[in-house]
Amino acid sequence: MKLREIAEMLGGELAGGPDIEIKGAAGISDAKDGDITFLSTAKLISECIESKASAVIVKETVPEIKKPQLKVSNPQYAFARLLEHFYVKQFIASGISEGAYVSAKAKIDKDVSIFPMAFIADDAAVGSRTVIYPGVFIGKDSSVGDECIIYPNVTIRENVKIGSRAIIHSGAVIGSDGFGYVMEKGIHYKIPQIGGVIIGDDVEIGANVTIDRATTGNTIIGRGTKIDNLVHIAHNVKIGENSVIAAQTGVAGSTEIGNYVVFGGQVGVADHAKIDDGVMVGAQSGAMGHVTKGIYSGSPMIPHRDWLKSMVIFAKLPELSKRIKELEDMIKNIERREQR
Repeated sequence: MKLREIAEMLGGELAGGPDIEIKGAAGISDAKDGDITFLSTAKLISECIESKASAVIVKETVPEIKKPQLKVSNPQYAFARLLEHFYVKQFIASGISEGAYVSAKAKIDKDVSIFPMAFIADDAAVGSRTVIYPGVFIGKDSSVGDECIIYPNVTIRENVKIGSRAIIHSGAVIGSDGFGYVMEKGIHYKIPQIGGVIIGDDVEIGANVTIDRATTGNTIIGRGTKIDNLVHIAHNVKIGENSVIAAQTGVAGSTEIGNYVVFGGQVGVADHAKIDDGVMVGAQSGAMGHVTKGIYSGSPMIPHRDWLKSMVIFAKLPELSKRIKELEDMIKNIERREQR
């Protein structure tokens, strides 16, 4: 593919080498002759100069880089599109495998790929151009929308509604029972979890994520939200649109999370918390109560700037402790002299 054709495809401004043949896309250090790479930060200019890449995607032209440059507003997005262009295989429907179990009462749209050992229960539905890999279970009254990818060994239990273009990675469990019990006569009595789960369009759910069904009503994941591996979402949680939740985060029951919220890894959220739109929470932080828009860190979390100041003080605690002891000894010596 000619570099000028890439420029036309991405709507970018080309500086040099329009007829260079581009055969692939790769990171700066991995690129070889014939590849195009991208510059994400000025810190990598020197590496980009040394890179074997034949061309570079940039936000602004860099005179020091003596390679053809493609100027776009968002280099990383442009690079992602090229990875998709060069390496993502075009979808070809393979139909329903003889080794899959598909209930006669299930509704299966056209142009699907359902692999061996998949199980699709009564009254379940699968949208067009969706891929269901081996070992996937789709329970009664559940539905998967159009153009979804459900990777091997995903469990989608009963009464789960998944929108279009969702990606669910291996080992995820959607619709497991919420963790609900009531104490009666010294016994934890299980509260029936009769609700469901609703997952919006364009959601991606990582490997081994668990999303519990609601006790009543629905656990809801909004459109465009991305959930990393090993995240737990408890019953009746509501997550807004286009939020990002990093790995090993745990969200307790009945929490409400807004739109465009970002959680770092291992964040813990207490039950019935309310997280406003646009909140950012640093890794290993603990959130509870009502959290207004801002950036937070720590457990329990505080505004990020205050946390940074606190960490400086924390690192000095051994020195401060020693100094306090020295001051206490000085005071004691003064008091002894005064008593003589």
